[in-house]
Amino acid sequence: MTSQRLIMLIFFLQPIAFGAWLPRIPDIQQKLGLGPAELALALLGMPAGILLTLPFAGRFVARIGGRATILYGFVVFLGLVWLPTWAPNIELLFVTLAVVGVALATLELGLNVEADAIEKRSGKLIMSTCHGFWSLGIMAGSLVGIGFAAAGVPPEWAVLIAAAVMLPISLLAAKALPDLHAAEPTQADTVKTRRRPPSRALLGICFFVFGITMTEGAVADWSAVYLRDVFGLAIASAGFGYSIFAFMVAAGRFGGDRLKATYGPVAVARTCGLASVAGLLLVAISPAAWLALIGFAAMGFGVSVGFPLAVTAAADQKDRPAPASVAILSFVALLGFLIGPPMIGLVAEHSDMRFGLGMLVPFLAVSLLLTGMLKPGTKAAPVLVSTES
Repeated sequence: MTSQRLIMLIFFLQPIAFGAWLPRIPDIQQKLGLGPAELALALLGMPAGILLTLPFAGRFVARIGGRATILYGFVVFLGLVWLPTWAPNIELLFVTLAVVGVALATLELGLNVEADAIEKRSGKLIMSTCHGFWSLGIMAGSLVGIGFAAAGVPPEWAVLIAAAVMLPISLLAAKALPDLHAAEPTQADTVKTRRRPPSRALLGICFFVFGITMTEGAVADWSAVYLRDVFGLAIASAGFGYSIFAFMVAAGRFGGDRLKATYGPVAVARTCGLASVAGLLLVAISPAAWLALIGFAAMGFGVSVGFPLAVTAAADQKDRPAPASVAILSFVALLGFLIGPPMIGLVAEHSDMRFGLGMLVPFLAVSLLLTGMLKPGTKAAPVLVSTES
């Protein structure tokens, strides 16, 4: 299997166990007797873990390389991802989510750095396709979670079983990756990078991706609760909202590399941005569940290519090493992914779920306005070559 195929496979495997957790969030909420605001506060655990991790993770990944980060990261992440389902109270739910956030942030940074290195070495655009496989993986994980829920398997055992099955498979795939770790940067370069603030271009890319990943996180954590509370769907049925969303994210990403090569990153990002806003508005005002599902599908396609486009744009910045730039982007992106859900919960506690989801509109509008930051510089982009082999 080529290195391109391997990294795509690993992107698919990484989120499956985490995806199995997402449809069971309403079960955990019910088990602990949490209101929307309390659940929102508990979900802040992951952003807290990420805040503690990503400022240092860029240097860590630059030192040991993407392949080693992926190998160690799978062991730690899959060894921890099931812990939140066993939390007996809101305090331990927060703490366990924070611990999982530390592992998740490091592992996903390693994945993106390795994918960027393989893309640059091969000259083939693969970043969007890699993230398409990630979306398929989290969709598969959510379907696993729905299946366990339909079979009456408690969330505590469902996520643990998913993690245990995925660990040996993930490690075998990660070990097959080539070692592309570049020479360690000199101490002078490292110190200079630490002191230098992010460039205006990098900050623009980060703010662009914030609203997109905020929407992804909101749909991941609240779509099932939204469909249950607003339309009265059972948990097994309500979980399909996120599955449809994730499927459309994957579909958009699988076509993203070719669309980027044909129309350029800015035009693709703007078209998708308009689709995400339209889909969100449809979900927020929909009078029927089937219309809301169409809205979730449009949102999924709309946010599909934003993050992979941003990863490539950030890695191409020349003011710091690529792992450091991607670490800053990942920090902002994952922060958006995990801050969106608590924000919606706090708003929904004082209004309703429709208005809570509607709070995402201004953030998506900012992302739409910043699509111009993805414009490539003078450096030639990799040539699109089919990865079929």
